Amino acid sequence: MTLSILWFVLIAVLWTVYLILEGFDFGVGMLLPLVAKDDRERTQTVRTIGPHWDGNEVWLLTAGGATFAAFPEWYATMFSGMYLALFLILVCLIIRVMALEWRSKVATARWRKAWDWAHSISAWLVPLLLGVAFANFVQGMRIEVVDVATGTVIDPTLVDQSLAGATHQMTGGFLSLLTPYTLLGGLAVLAVCLAHGAQFLALKTTGEVHDRANAIAAPATIGATVLAAAWLIWGQFVYTTNVLAWIPLVVAALAIIASAALSQSTLRREGMSFVASSVAIAGTVAWVFTSMAPAVQKSSINPAYSLTIDQASSTNATLTVMTIITACLLPIVLIYIFWSYWMFRARVGAQDVETQTGLLLKKVRVGENFLAG
Repeated sequence: MTLSILWFVLIAVLWTVYLILEGFDFGVGMLLPLVAKDDRERTQTVRTIGPHWDGNEVWLLTAGGATFAAFPEWYATMFSGMYLALFLILVCLIIRVMALEWRSKVATARWRKAWDWAHSISAWLVPLLLGVAFANFVQGMRIEVVDVATGTVIDPTLVDQSLAGATHQMTGGFLSLLTPYTLLGGLAVLAVCLAHGAQFLALKTTGEVHDRANAIAAPATIGATVLAAAWLIWGQFVYTTNVLAWIPLVVAALAIIASAALSQSTLRREGMSFVASSVAIAGTVAWVFTSMAPAVQKSSINPAYSLTIDQASSTNATLTVMTIITACLLPIVLIYIFWSYWMFRARVGAQDVETQTGLLLKKVRVGENFLAG
Protein backbone atom coordinates (compact mmCIF):
# COMPACT_ATOMS: atom_id res chain seq x y z
CA MET A 1 0.00 0.00 0.00
CA THR A 2 2.88 2.38 0.75
CA LEU A 3 4.35 1.96 -2.73
CA SER A 4 0.90 2.42 -4.28
CA ILE A 5 0.52 5.77 -2.52
CA LEU A 6 4.06 6.72 -3.53
CA TRP A 7 3.30 6.08 -7.19
CA PHE A 8 0.00 7.93 -6.95
CA VAL A 9 2.01 10.93 -5.73
CA LEU A 10 4.71 10.43 -8.39
CA ILE A 11 2.10 10.41 -11.16
CA ALA A 12 0.76 13.67 -9.77
CA VAL A 13 4.31 15.06 -9.89
CA LEU A 14 4.71 13.95 -13.52
CA TRP A 15 1.48 15.73 -14.47
CA THR A 16 2.63 18.80 -12.55
CA VAL A 17 5.91 19.02 -14.45
CA TYR A 18 4.12 18.40 -17.75
CA LEU A 19 1.52 21.12 -17.20
CA ILE A 20 4.07 23.67 -16.01
CA LEU A 21 6.44 23.10 -18.93
CA GLU A 22 3.95 22.29 -21.67
CA GLY A 23 1.54 24.84 -20.23
CA PHE A 24 3.69 27.74 -21.39
CA ASP A 25 4.26 25.95 -24.70
CA PHE A 26 0.49 25.90 -25.24
CA GLY A 27 0.27 29.51 -24.12
CA VAL A 28 2.89 30.56 -26.67
CA GLY A 29 0.95 28.76 -29.40
CA MET A 30 -2.31 30.39 -28.34
CA LEU A 31 -0.73 33.84 -28.35
CA LEU A 32 1.06 33.42 -31.68
CA PRO A 33 -1.48 35.43 -33.75
CA LEU A 34 -1.78 38.08 -31.01
CA VAL A 35 1.81 38.95 -30.14
CA ALA A 36 3.43 38.43 -33.55
CA LYS A 37 2.42 40.76 -36.38
CA ASP A 38 4.68 39.53 -39.18
CA ASP A 39 6.64 36.49 -40.32
CA ARG A 40 9.82 37.44 -38.47
CA GLU A 41 7.98 38.01 -35.17
CA ARG A 42 6.13 34.70 -35.53
CA THR A 43 9.48 32.97 -36.03
CA GLN A 44 10.84 34.79 -32.98
CA THR A 45 7.86 33.65 -30.91
CA VAL A 46 8.11 30.02 -31.98
CA ARG A 47 11.85 30.00 -31.36
CA THR A 48 11.31 30.70 -27.63
CA ILE A 49 9.97 27.15 -27.22
CA GLY A 50 12.04 25.59 -30.02
CA PRO A 51 14.71 23.97 -27.80
CA HIS A 52 12.20 22.67 -25.24
CA TRP A 53 8.77 21.71 -26.57
CA ASP A 54 9.61 18.15 -27.67
CA GLY A 55 11.34 17.41 -24.35
CA ASN A 56 8.34 18.83 -22.47
CA GLU A 57 5.99 16.41 -24.24
CA VAL A 58 8.00 13.46 -22.92
CA TRP A 59 6.53 14.13 -19.47
CA LEU A 60 3.07 13.35 -20.86
CA LEU A 61 4.30 10.02 -22.22
CA THR A 62 5.98 9.28 -18.89
CA ALA A 63 2.82 10.07 -16.95
CA GLY A 64 0.80 7.77 -19.21
CA GLY A 65 3.39 5.01 -19.04
CA ALA A 66 3.66 5.26 -15.26
CA THR A 67 -0.12 5.03 -14.94
CA PHE A 68 -0.19 1.95 -17.18
CA ALA A 69 2.56 0.20 -15.19
CA ALA A 70 1.60 1.23 -11.65
CA PHE A 71 -2.20 1.30 -11.95
CA PRO A 72 -3.27 -0.84 -14.94
CA GLU A 73 -6.97 -0.89 -14.05
CA TRP A 74 -7.00 2.90 -13.70
CA TYR A 75 -5.35 3.17 -17.11
CA ALA A 76 -7.85 0.75 -18.67
CA THR A 77 -10.91 2.41 -17.14
CA MET A 78 -9.74 5.92 -17.98
CA PHE A 79 -8.70 5.24 -21.57
CA SER A 80 -11.77 3.17 -22.42
CA GLY A 81 -14.18 5.65 -20.86
CA MET A 82 -12.51 8.79 -22.21
CA TYR A 83 -11.41 7.32 -25.52
CA LEU A 84 -12.83 9.99 -27.83
CA ALA A 85 -11.60 12.89 -25.68
CA LEU A 86 -8.09 11.41 -25.46
CA PHE A 87 -8.13 10.68 -29.20
CA LEU A 88 -8.94 14.34 -29.90
CA ILE A 89 -6.05 15.40 -27.63
CA LEU A 90 -3.71 13.05 -29.50
CA VAL A 91 -4.81 14.42 -32.90
CA CYS A 92 -4.23 18.00 -31.73
CA LEU A 93 -0.80 17.12 -30.36
CA ILE A 94 0.15 15.44 -33.65
CA ILE A 95 -0.95 18.52 -35.62
CA ARG A 96 1.07 20.70 -33.25
CA VAL A 97 4.18 18.56 -33.75
CA MET A 98 3.74 18.77 -37.53
CA ALA A 99 3.34 22.55 -37.33
CA LEU A 100 6.50 23.01 -35.27
CA GLU A 101 8.61 20.58 -37.27
CA TRP A 102 7.45 21.49 -40.78
CA ARG A 103 7.11 25.29 -40.60
CA SER A 104 10.79 25.79 -41.51
CA LYS A 105 10.97 23.14 -44.22
CA VAL A 106 9.77 25.36 -47.07
CA ALA A 107 11.12 28.89 -47.49
CA THR A 108 7.86 30.81 -47.99
CA ALA A 109 5.99 33.06 -45.55
CA ARG A 110 2.64 31.57 -46.64
CA TRP A 111 3.81 28.05 -45.75
CA ARG A 112 4.99 29.16 -42.29
CA LYS A 113 1.84 31.18 -41.65
CA ALA A 114 -0.40 28.21 -42.48
CA TRP A 115 1.45 25.96 -40.04
CA ASP A 116 1.46 28.71 -37.41
CA TRP A 117 -2.34 28.83 -37.58
CA ALA A 118 -2.49 25.03 -37.23
CA HIS A 119 -0.15 25.33 -34.24
CA SER A 120 -2.30 28.01 -32.63
CA ILE A 121 -5.62 26.19 -33.10
CA SER A 122 -4.27 22.93 -31.66
CA ALA A 123 -2.71 24.86 -28.75
CA TRP A 124 -6.15 26.27 -27.85
CA LEU A 125 -7.87 22.89 -27.98
CA VAL A 126 -5.47 20.71 -25.96
CA PRO A 127 -5.63 22.68 -22.64
CA LEU A 128 -9.41 22.91 -22.98
CA LEU A 129 -9.72 19.13 -23.36
CA LEU A 130 -7.21 18.44 -20.58
CA GLY A 131 -9.12 20.75 -18.25
CA VAL A 132 -12.35 18.90 -18.97
CA ALA A 133 -10.58 15.59 -18.25
CA PHE A 134 -9.14 16.78 -14.92
CA ALA A 135 -12.50 18.23 -13.90
CA ASN A 136 -14.04 14.80 -14.51
CA PHE A 137 -11.54 13.29 -12.08
CA VAL A 138 -12.77 15.71 -9.43
CA GLN A 139 -16.47 15.47 -10.25
CA GLY A 140 -16.51 11.74 -10.86
CA MET A 141 -17.70 9.82 -13.91
CA ARG A 142 -20.46 7.33 -14.57
CA ILE A 143 -18.48 4.31 -13.40
CA GLU A 144 -20.01 1.03 -12.28
CA VAL A 145 -18.62 -2.37 -11.29
CA VAL A 146 -19.68 -4.99 -13.81
CA ASP A 147 -19.44 -8.78 -13.60
CA VAL A 148 -17.11 -9.94 -16.36
CA ALA A 149 -18.90 -13.23 -17.02
CA THR A 150 -22.51 -12.03 -17.08
CA GLY A 151 -22.17 -8.32 -17.84
CA THR A 152 -24.50 -7.43 -14.98
CA VAL A 153 -23.91 -4.50 -12.66
CA ILE A 154 -22.82 -5.50 -9.17
CA ASP A 155 -24.87 -4.28 -6.24
CA PRO A 156 -22.99 -1.44 -4.47
CA THR A 157 -23.05 -3.35 -1.17
CA LEU A 158 -21.37 -6.37 -2.77
CA VAL A 159 -18.50 -4.65 -4.60
CA ASP A 160 -15.71 -5.76 -2.25
CA GLN A 161 -16.71 -9.42 -2.45
CA SER A 162 -17.13 -9.35 -6.24
CA LEU A 163 -13.92 -7.70 -7.44
CA ALA A 164 -12.22 -11.01 -8.25
CA GLY A 165 -14.66 -11.57 -11.12
CA ALA A 166 -15.70 -7.99 -11.86
CA THR A 167 -14.21 -4.86 -13.34
CA HIS A 168 -14.83 -1.12 -13.22
CA GLN A 169 -16.43 0.24 -16.38
CA MET A 170 -17.53 3.66 -17.48
CA THR A 171 -21.15 3.37 -18.62
CA GLY A 172 -21.65 6.97 -19.72
CA GLY A 173 -20.76 8.13 -23.22
CA PHE A 174 -18.64 11.06 -24.38
CA LEU A 175 -21.39 13.59 -23.68
CA SER A 176 -21.56 12.48 -20.04
CA LEU A 177 -18.10 14.01 -19.64
CA LEU A 178 -19.46 17.45 -20.54
CA THR A 179 -21.15 19.19 -17.62
CA PRO A 180 -21.15 22.82 -16.47
CA TYR A 181 -18.44 21.99 -13.95
CA THR A 182 -16.16 20.15 -16.39
CA LEU A 183 -16.56 22.85 -19.05
CA LEU A 184 -15.60 25.44 -16.44
CA GLY A 185 -12.55 23.29 -15.67
CA GLY A 186 -11.62 23.32 -19.34
CA LEU A 187 -11.91 27.11 -19.51
CA ALA A 188 -9.91 27.51 -16.28
CA VAL A 189 -6.99 25.38 -17.52
CA LEU A 190 -7.15 27.17 -20.87
CA ALA A 191 -6.96 30.58 -19.18
CA VAL A 192 -4.11 29.51 -16.90
CA CYS A 193 -2.06 28.23 -19.86
CA LEU A 194 -2.74 31.44 -21.78
CA ALA A 195 -1.52 33.60 -18.89
CA HIS A 196 1.42 31.24 -18.25
CA GLY A 197 2.46 31.51 -21.89
CA ALA A 198 2.22 35.31 -21.85
CA GLN A 199 4.47 35.44 -18.79
CA PHE A 200 6.96 33.08 -20.44
CA LEU A 201 7.06 35.19 -23.60
CA ALA A 202 7.59 38.34 -21.56
CA LEU A 203 10.50 36.57 -19.88
CA LYS A 204 12.05 35.17 -23.08
CA THR A 205 11.65 37.87 -25.75
CA THR A 206 12.71 41.41 -26.54
CA GLY A 207 11.21 44.19 -28.63
CA GLU A 208 7.61 44.44 -29.75
CA VAL A 209 6.76 40.82 -28.94
CA HIS A 210 7.97 41.35 -25.37
CA ASP A 211 5.85 44.47 -24.95
CA ARG A 212 2.71 42.83 -26.36
CA ALA A 213 3.22 39.75 -24.18
CA ASN A 214 3.50 41.92 -21.09
CA ALA A 215 0.37 43.82 -22.07
CA ILE A 216 -1.56 40.55 -22.45
CA ALA A 217 -0.14 38.94 -19.31
CA ALA A 218 -1.72 41.49 -16.97
CA PRO A 219 -5.43 41.01 -17.90
CA ALA A 220 -4.93 37.34 -18.83
CA THR A 221 -3.67 36.48 -15.36
CA ILE A 222 -6.61 38.27 -13.73
CA GLY A 223 -9.02 36.31 -15.95
CA ALA A 224 -7.22 33.06 -15.13
CA THR A 225 -7.45 33.87 -11.41
CA VAL A 226 -11.22 34.40 -11.58
CA LEU A 227 -11.91 31.23 -13.59
CA ALA A 228 -9.53 29.06 -11.56
CA ALA A 229 -10.96 30.34 -8.28
CA ALA A 230 -14.53 29.59 -9.38
CA TRP A 231 -13.54 26.08 -10.52
CA LEU A 232 -11.51 25.20 -7.42
CA ILE A 233 -14.04 26.53 -4.90
CA TRP A 234 -16.96 24.86 -6.69
CA GLY A 235 -15.09 21.55 -6.73
CA GLN A 236 -13.99 21.83 -3.12
CA PHE A 237 -17.46 22.49 -1.73
CA VAL A 238 -19.51 20.22 -4.02
CA TYR A 239 -17.32 17.31 -5.11
CA THR A 240 -14.56 16.93 -2.50
CA THR A 241 -14.81 15.34 0.92
CA ASN A 242 -11.06 15.27 1.62
CA VAL A 243 -10.29 18.08 4.07
CA LEU A 244 -6.59 17.91 3.15
CA ALA A 245 -7.49 19.23 -0.31
CA TRP A 246 -7.79 22.68 1.25
CA ILE A 247 -3.99 22.85 1.61
CA PRO A 248 -3.06 22.74 -2.11
CA LEU A 249 -6.15 24.82 -2.91
CA VAL A 250 -4.95 27.65 -0.67
CA VAL A 251 -1.41 27.36 -2.10
CA ALA A 252 -2.77 27.56 -5.65
CA ALA A 253 -5.02 30.50 -4.79
CA LEU A 254 -2.26 32.53 -3.14
CA ALA A 255 0.19 31.76 -5.95
CA ILE A 256 -2.14 32.77 -8.79
CA ILE A 257 -3.14 35.96 -6.96
CA ALA A 258 0.57 36.77 -6.54
CA SER A 259 1.14 36.04 -10.23
CA ALA A 260 -1.71 38.38 -11.18
CA ALA A 261 -0.33 41.16 -8.97
CA LEU A 262 3.23 40.75 -10.26
CA SER A 263 2.01 40.87 -13.87
CA GLN A 264 0.54 44.35 -13.53
CA SER A 265 2.47 47.30 -14.97
CA THR A 266 2.78 49.03 -11.57
CA LEU A 267 4.48 46.00 -9.99
CA ARG A 268 5.91 44.06 -12.91
CA ARG A 269 8.31 41.27 -12.01
CA GLU A 270 8.43 38.96 -15.01
CA GLY A 271 10.51 36.18 -13.44
CA MET A 272 8.64 36.15 -10.12
CA SER A 273 5.27 36.24 -11.88
CA PHE A 274 6.23 33.21 -13.97
CA VAL A 275 7.43 31.33 -10.86
CA ALA A 276 4.19 32.16 -9.04
CA SER A 277 2.18 30.92 -12.02
CA SER A 278 4.16 27.66 -11.96
CA VAL A 279 3.44 27.24 -8.23
CA ALA A 280 -0.26 27.85 -8.92
CA ILE A 281 -0.28 25.07 -11.53
CA ALA A 282 1.51 22.72 -9.12
CA GLY A 283 -1.00 23.53 -6.38
CA THR A 284 -3.92 22.93 -8.73
CA VAL A 285 -2.65 19.50 -9.81
CA ALA A 286 -2.02 18.59 -6.17
CA TRP A 287 -5.58 19.67 -5.36
CA VAL A 288 -7.02 17.49 -8.14
CA PHE A 289 -5.18 14.39 -6.93
CA THR A 290 -5.89 15.10 -3.25
CA SER A 291 -9.58 15.58 -3.99
CA MET A 292 -9.62 12.18 -5.73
CA ALA A 293 -7.87 10.26 -2.95
CA PRO A 294 -8.26 7.53 -1.85
CA ALA A 295 -9.80 6.89 -5.28
CA VAL A 296 -7.97 7.14 -8.58
CA GLN A 297 -11.30 7.47 -10.38
CA LYS A 298 -14.45 8.54 -8.61
CA SER A 299 -17.89 7.26 -9.53
CA SER A 300 -20.66 9.81 -9.80
CA ILE A 301 -23.24 7.01 -9.56
CA ASN A 302 -22.26 5.59 -6.18
CA PRO A 303 -19.06 6.03 -4.10
CA ALA A 304 -18.92 2.24 -3.73
CA TYR A 305 -18.18 2.02 -7.47
CA SER A 306 -15.14 4.32 -7.23
CA LEU A 307 -11.82 2.76 -8.23
CA THR A 308 -9.44 3.06 -5.29
CA ILE A 309 -5.66 3.25 -5.21
CA ASP A 310 -5.43 -0.23 -3.70
CA GLN A 311 -7.85 -1.79 -6.22
CA ALA A 312 -6.09 -0.30 -9.24
CA SER A 313 -2.53 -0.95 -8.12
CA SER A 314 -0.01 -3.34 -9.68
CA THR A 315 1.73 -5.94 -7.58
CA ASN A 316 4.23 -4.91 -4.93
CA ALA A 317 7.07 -6.51 -6.93
CA THR A 318 6.23 -4.40 -10.01
CA LEU A 319 6.10 -1.21 -7.98
CA THR A 320 9.40 -2.05 -6.29
CA VAL A 321 11.20 -2.48 -9.62
CA MET A 322 9.66 0.73 -10.94
CA THR A 323 10.77 2.63 -7.84
CA ILE A 324 14.38 1.43 -8.12
CA ILE A 325 14.58 2.32 -11.84
CA THR A 326 13.04 5.74 -11.21
CA ALA A 327 15.44 6.49 -8.36
CA CYS A 328 18.37 5.75 -10.69
CA LEU A 329 17.18 7.56 -13.83
CA LEU A 330 15.15 10.52 -12.59
CA PRO A 331 18.17 12.52 -11.28
CA ILE A 332 19.84 12.20 -14.70
CA VAL A 333 16.70 13.45 -16.45
CA LEU A 334 16.36 16.40 -14.07
CA ILE A 335 20.03 17.36 -14.50
CA TYR A 336 19.61 17.35 -18.27
CA ILE A 337 16.45 19.49 -18.10
CA PHE A 338 18.07 22.08 -15.86
CA TRP A 339 21.13 22.13 -18.12
CA SER A 340 19.05 22.63 -21.30
CA TYR A 341 17.03 25.48 -19.84
CA TRP A 342 20.20 27.12 -18.56
CA MET A 343 21.92 26.83 -21.93
CA PHE A 344 18.96 28.43 -23.74
CA ARG A 345 18.18 31.02 -21.07
CA ALA A 346 18.90 34.06 -23.28
CA ARG A 347 16.06 36.22 -24.56
CA VAL A 348 15.16 35.91 -28.24
CA GLY A 349 14.95 39.04 -30.37
CA ALA A 350 13.53 39.55 -33.84
CA GLN A 351 17.07 40.24 -35.08
CA ASP A 352 18.21 36.81 -33.85
CA VAL A 353 16.02 34.74 -36.19
CA GLU A 354 16.42 33.72 -39.79
CA THR A 355 13.23 33.37 -41.85
CA GLN A 356 14.73 32.25 -45.16
CA THR A 357 15.27 28.61 -44.21
CA GLY A 358 14.07 25.45 -45.90
CA LEU A 359 13.53 24.43 -49.50
CA LEU A 360 12.37 26.77 -52.26
CA LEU A 361 8.89 25.57 -53.17
CA LYS A 362 9.34 26.13 -56.90
CA LYS A 363 12.35 23.81 -56.88
CA VAL A 364 10.55 20.94 -55.15
CA ARG A 365 9.71 18.33 -57.80
CA VAL A 366 7.49 15.30 -57.27
CA GLY A 367 9.37 12.02 -57.59
CA GLU A 368 12.84 13.53 -57.24
CA ASN A 369 15.28 12.04 -54.75
CA PHE A 370 17.78 14.50 -53.32
CA LEU A 371 20.02 11.56 -52.32
CA ALA A 372 20.49 10.62 -55.96
CA GLY A 373 22.22 13.88 -56.81
